[in-house]
Amino acid sequence: MVHPSEMQHDARHGSPPKRSTIKNTLSMPAQWVHMYDEFITKNAHQVSQIESTLRSLTYIIPGRFRDAEIASESIHSGVQLLSLYHDTLLRRAHTLTKLPLPPSLSQPPSPHGRYTRFWTFKSALYRRVAYVLQIVQYVELLCEMAAKRRGERIRWRVVILLEAIKAVCKLLLMRITRSRPLVTPILPEREPLPEEPAEEEAEFGEVEEDDEDRPNRAANGSAHHRNPPQLGPNGEWTMSRTGMTLPSLPAPGDTSGYLLSRVLTADDIKPAPKLLNRLQGQAQAAEVLHILAPLVFAVALARSKNKRKAWTPWLLGVGMELAARQLRDRGLRTTPLEREEWSRRGWAMGWWAMRGAFYENVTKGMVEGVRRRMPGLLAGILEDYEYLWENYYFSTSS
Repeated sequence: MVHPSEMQHDARHGSPPKRSTIKNTLSMPAQWVHMYDEFITKNAHQVSQIESTLRSLTYIIPGRFRDAEIASESIHSGVQLLSLYHDTLLRRAHTLTKLPLPPSLSQPPSPHGRYTRFWTFKSALYRRVAYVLQIVQYVELLCEMAAKRRGERIRWRVVILLEAIKAVCKLLLMRITRSRPLVTPILPEREPLPEEPAEEEAEFGEVEEDDEDRPNRAANGSAHHRNPPQLGPNGEWTMSRTGMTLPSLPAPGDTSGYLLSRVLTADDIKPAPKLLNRLQGQAQAAEVLHILAPLVFAVALARSKNKRKAWTPWLLGVGMELAARQLRDRGLRTTPLEREEWSRRGWAMGWWAMRGAFYENVTKGMVEGVRRRMPGLLAGILEDYEYLWENYYFSTSS
């Protein structure tokens, strides 16, 4: 029996909501996130295609309408952050997936993948700092665009702050890895998940037939007819029952090259921390110079009165990069992963031709000459990007 006072309370204030209803309502976002995580894990290839399609929009949006650069960069930053979250999900799923693949069929990971994966799983601090650095690099241009709307002074404060955060993160990563050089990207790249085995009903690749068809099969002498094997684009064959893929056989005249491609090198069996040498003396100073060069350039550029034509910031930044390369080359012998990283840094130095006084006095005239010789559509796209190069610091950041 319900007490009269409880009936009066319900009549005046209404019946209180049930705890189970509140609990279910609060748990709904967590359920949605779990369902989304499962969808991403099971559809990795489709997710990559969707990300590529969204990224392609950022190449055609600039200049199409007012504030198009902010819309384009918002899409780009959002897709990059979403891709970073997808990478985390797929990396976790790849770690939890234990499919017994023979060593002859499993391709060894790249030195970059082995090195970054080692530090990502070994050190929680490395993982957190690397994520902060990656996120800042994804949103830096968007932050600059938003800050520019509030004035040039706010904009350059934001630019210097972001460069300082990146420099601190890189110095911390260098400290965590015990004075080893940085690699790009700092986190492991995405790895495709192994394909699931074929369904039970398609294990043997057979199609059941009626009794009327069996005499015909016997007459043709094919008692156990099977579908022909399905070959991939490169000649590999997928086994119907286990779902594993056998590589194609080499050409008769290329047997030695095929065998050499399957031989493990010294870097394949070397421990992951040994893939990069520890820096000492001049080599360590070179890495610090490389890390601080963008920050010094940003501070000098912010303090210049004529930012477009001032040569001092540009000479400081390029000079520190060149000094870092000279000190690094004389520091110690490099490993293959170090040579790959310094080759990438060498190509990245080409962005200095699009920055500061060098762009305003040299490269800009060349770009305009190329744009005049281009057809209308390509010239319009180049003109839209020229606007970004001239007005935003991080648009040419390496």
